[in-house]
Amino acid sequence: MLNQLLSGDLPRSRLLSALLVLVVAYLATAPFLFSGARSLNVAATICVFLVLVASFDLLLGYCGVVSFAHAMFYGIGAYGVAIAMHKLGPTWGAMLVGAVAGLAVSLVLSLVIALVSLRVKAIFYTMMTLAVAAAFGALVTRMSGLTGGDDGRTFRLPEALTPGFRVFESQVFGTTINGKVLTYYLIFFTAALLFLLMLRVVNSRFGRVLEAIRENEFRAEAIGYRTLFYRVAVNCLAAALATCAGILMALWLRYVGPQTTVGFNVMLNILLMAVIGGLGTVYGAIVGVALFVVAENYLQSWMGSMSTSLVSVPLLAKLFHPDRWLLWFGTVFVLSVYFFPSGIVGKLRSSTKEVL
Repeated sequence: MLNQLLSGDLPRSRLLSALLVLVVAYLATAPFLFSGARSLNVAATICVFLVLVASFDLLLGYCGVVSFAHAMFYGIGAYGVAIAMHKLGPTWGAMLVGAVAGLAVSLVLSLVIALVSLRVKAIFYTMMTLAVAAAFGALVTRMSGLTGGDDGRTFRLPEALTPGFRVFESQVFGTTINGKVLTYYLIFFTAALLFLLMLRVVNSRFGRVLEAIRENEFRAEAIGYRTLFYRVAVNCLAAALATCAGILMALWLRYVGPQTTVGFNVMLNILLMAVIGGLGTVYGAIVGVALFVVAENYLQSWMGSMSTSLVSVPLLAKLFHPDRWLLWFGTVFVLSVYFFPSGIVGKLRSSTKEVL
């Protein structure tokens, strides 16, 4: 049963299996195990970025296509829902209209970009996607009447997804089941379904062809595969999945803005998570995203505690100052790339093969 659910692609490592079970258990029970808005926000962010990073891995890890427009499609999904809910009101119909419109725009735009630029090789495609993403980001900030400009756009959700809505009068396992919890589980189950879909894709004939193109595009074309068709198809699929991630994040935050969606920092974070977890392994998205998001949210506070406790040693206190958390995170990233060039998941799987 589990083998079929995971499309025959089991973790193939006891330590990796334990990590995946730990992360999934945390995400499934976060509203009940951890109190406070911060911990629930961390869990929701992991769910959203899991879809976003795994969809990016379809391009880079499985097909060898480097795209800097992935955050743009993420932003299209978020802005699609935000604009529809702002203009049409907090209804389920408006949410559906925004989601469908965002997906339609992303699919058309990704198809156009792919047909125009995928015929060229390597760096030329990458630069094309970077230029389009930069132009879209500038467009978002200038269309302030529609997008809210630099300030972004806030909106309301249907009543069933608001914190004031209660499913039960009494608490369940010490937790109030309100609209916020319902929104979280909507995001959690949607992310789980999309992840299983991607796992199915990469373990299908389509996924095997993508890997063949990554390894040797000329050979794949020589044996009869239309490589351009497959590259265009995966480009559109990845864009649609990124759009879904943007929709989920917009529903969680009830806000969209340039820095949280289409900013270059978002694209950089996607790339870091994919590399840390391991390219060419969908499971790498789970590990990379979980480590990155937890570090981003808790490393600063942990360093603050360390700095306070080391106040008697001024040099160490300054070294562990919360403002320097990016320095430490960057150091950890460099070390992880050095010791785990194939990512954490790739290293764990190769270690298991060596033992066998």
